[in-house]
Amino acid sequence: MSARRRRRARRAGFAVAAASAVLVAGIAAVVVTLDRMHPGPPAVERCVAQLDGTAWSLSPDQAQNAALIAGTGVQRGLPARAVTIALATALQESKLINVTYGDRDSLGLFQQRPSQGWGTAEQVQDPVYATGRFYDGLVTIDGYENLPVTEAAQAVQRSGFPDAYAQHETRSRAWASALTGWSPATLTCDLHDPDPAASSADAVVARVQRDLGPLPVAADATGALVVDTSVFGAPPDRARLDWAVAQWAVSVAQPLQLTSVAVADRTWDRSAGTWEPTTGEPLPAGAVRLTRAS
Repeated sequence: MSARRRRRARRAGFAVAAASAVLVAGIAAVVVTLDRMHPGPPAVERCVAQLDGTAWSLSPDQAQNAALIAGTGVQRGLPARAVTIALATALQESKLINVTYGDRDSLGLFQQRPSQGWGTAEQVQDPVYATGRFYDGLVTIDGYENLPVTEAAQAVQRSGFPDAYAQHETRSRAWASALTGWSPATLTCDLHDPDPAASSADAVVARVQRDLGPLPVAADATGALVVDTSVFGAPPDRARLDWAVAQWAVSVAQPLQLTSVAVADRTWDRSAGTWEPTTGEPLPAGAVRLTRAS
């Protein structure tokens, strides 16, 4: 081949390569634009509580158990420190999963042992019973609020590894602060699309009253369920307790198939996964609105 033909071939090859690069870049730009316009579901479902700029994550299953533990503490009027201790204990003992196994005869969220007087095997595998028994023990410890987490937890649990609770303190504090309402709009969940067939108003009411006590729940004109939190605590705590209930609801949004949670002038939307200003009139104090998939 002559030198001239070789130069022409090289120029043609460069032109094809350049055109291919432009085409690939154009396709990539279109894909990115479409992704931004129509974001897909999260690859992994997770819930996070923000504390001092750090996101502390839990799976939806862990989050719903954290919600029960915190809700029980709020229902009993216990301080956020009690919830922190309980969450750190459950994270160490069971990874916040209601397991059906453990060391020797240890079972459930807190790995309580029937042989040590915690209750029957069936009882300690009931998260409500297990959580109540943990708090029953904790409140008998003088000055537990001022003890290190390891000491307070060990006084209740009598674990063979008492120092292990400390590693969970910061994560537990982040979740306790959000779920007791001291840190508003800091707890969010990224979840897959809900299943309307698995959604039930009765299930929502039952879970509210299991975790938080006999709070009234009624449907509004839109069909959403409004939780009346006014029976909780004293009026000065109203805003905080409203946020406690709202962030509890986000933590159980996956099993209850909730699509949004509204409190005061903010709304958590499942599709966005974030707290945003509410469109329309804000909710009055003492009310939290839960919307189910339909």
